[in-house]
Amino acid sequence: MKPIIVIPTYNERDNIATLVSQIFALRIPELEIVVVDDNSPDKTAEVVEGMRADYPVHLVKRLRKLGLGSAYIAGFKKALALGADYIFEMDADFSHDPADLPRLLSAAADHDLAIGSRKILGGKIVGWSLWRRLSSAGAMFFSRLLLGLRVRDVTAGFRCFRSQALKSIALDTVKSNGYAFQEELLYRAEQAGFSIIEVPVVFNDRRRGRSKLSKKDIWEFFTVMYKLKFSRRPPATS
Repeated sequence: MKPIIVIPTYNERDNIATLVSQIFALRIPELEIVVVDDNSPDKTAEVVEGMRADYPVHLVKRLRKLGLGSAYIAGFKKALALGADYIFEMDADFSHDPADLPRLLSAAADHDLAIGSRKILGGKIVGWSLWRRLSSAGAMFFSRLLLGLRVRDVTAGFRCFRSQALKSIALDTVKSNGYAFQEELLYRAEQAGFSIIEVPVVFNDRRRGRSKLSKKDIWEFFTVMYKLKFSRRPPATS
């Protein structure tokens, strides 16, 4: 069974080489990585290109910064074209521990979607300020209440999909392009009746660089939540 990890990058030159080497040190059979880079000014793409001789890493180069959601959609399509059986979402900044990948993959063997969860027993967040904890908790409460989501950690970006489940979502109809992308994709997964499991993980704040969260992402989050709630049509599937 072929797992592929999709990693969006923007100015992650200081992280990407170490992350890739740690992932492949796990020796997960048939594992490949797809990096989607939005023309990072720090030349992240050049680092990825340099690793391709040593690792099965694929690079999707985009002309400019187009957003997290569209980066994942591009990565998912590439992974599906490569014949992936399991497709991961993963950050490049070490917030997601590579050592947790085998546990997520194992959980996905019996479920359509496995989520690395910070909000169940055994999961936690390390390194966040009180303000970030409160704002994150508020966003999760709001989206779970408004959309009736059953998953506890609705904003988690550490996920493993079975490819057949991901194929059933009409990816071209996913419109959110910032951090609301995670909630929209989860909402579509729950509405489609996916079997979903949460696996406890420890989330560490990024080691290097700055958070990419912007005011635009926050505004889009609330806009997307209301659109999903009050749309007259069910989420599209294919």
